[in-house]
Amino acid sequence: MFTGIIQAIGTLEGREPRGGDVRLWVRAEGLPLAEASPGDSIATNGVCLTVVELTTDGYAADVSNESLALTTLGGLQPGAPLNLETALTLRTPLGGHLVSGHVDGIGEVLERRSDGRSVRFTLEAPAALARYIAAKGSICVDGASLTVNRVEGSRFQLNVVPHTLEQTIMAGYRAGTRVNLEVDLVARYLERLLLGERAAEPDAGSGVTLELLARSGFLKHGS
Repeated sequence: MFTGIIQAIGTLEGREPRGGDVRLWVRAEGLPLAEASPGDSIATNGVCLTVVELTTDGYAADVSNESLALTTLGGLQPGAPLNLETALTLRTPLGGHLVSGHVDGIGEVLERRSDGRSVRFTLEAPAALARYIAAKGSICVDGASLTVNRVEGSRFQLNVVPHTLEQTIMAGYRAGTRVNLEVDLVARYLERLLLGERAAEPDAGSGVTLELLARSGFLKHGS
């Protein structure tokens, strides 16, 4: 688990093909790795990766074909900047929100515009994730915990303050930038719980519907 508070900006130093998938070499100066060891988890642009080797200034991690296909890691080239965060401990202040490091989908930056000293970004999420994104709720973008300002369909807006721009890779976002998205895990579990016994049925992936809400007592008759 992670908090979504980025600790350092690293650099992708290399990609090494390994038996059909890839090993990534990450330079991670500024990341607290003094007590790290192989087997530890590090969120790398929001993707939970397991350290397989520590170097003098970073780490190596294997990335499966599943992760390469479902996240932006598959398209990153050496030199790309990376948001980095070590795993949450019982001593870690929860300054963001609970983040699993399991990316739900890839979004795209549609617009960037200045607003005082802050920057407003408009992003588009995959249609299947739209129901999990709520105004003033939390979302994780490339591993950074952020508050959603506004939602319209599958598009949502973020207001990013100067400190966040300086401490993450968001300063480099432009229209067309692809980002890893992880929705609030509470929303995902709540949807599953509402399915009740129907969760075991093959078509349960259709999610929460008005009919299901009515059966569960969340809608009044005639609504």
